[in-house]
Amino acid sequence: MSAAVRVCVDRDRCCGAGNCVVTAPDVFDQDDEDGLVRLRRAEPPADAVDRVRLAVELCPAGAISVAPRPDPEHHAATGAPAPETSATP
Repeated sequence: MSAAVRVCVDRDRCCGAGNCVVTAPDVFDQDDEDGLVRLRRAEPPADAVDRVRLAVELCPAGAISVAPRPDPEHHAATGAPAPETSATP
């Protein structure tokens, strides 16, 4: 199974080729007005991650990127301090 990812798109770089939509239609769409990429799911399900990675490779404009999805348990697992909160007595 693929690791969870967060997807980012750069509409300024997109050239509207549509490879992403064909490869992962549950994650990407094209704007009806300008034909540029629209992100349907920034955090795709695990069964779509391989298709998203393929869409990154197939994008001629380099408008799609993926990064590991942050683990909400990261702070507890690493022993890093929890984010500060303000407490009012």
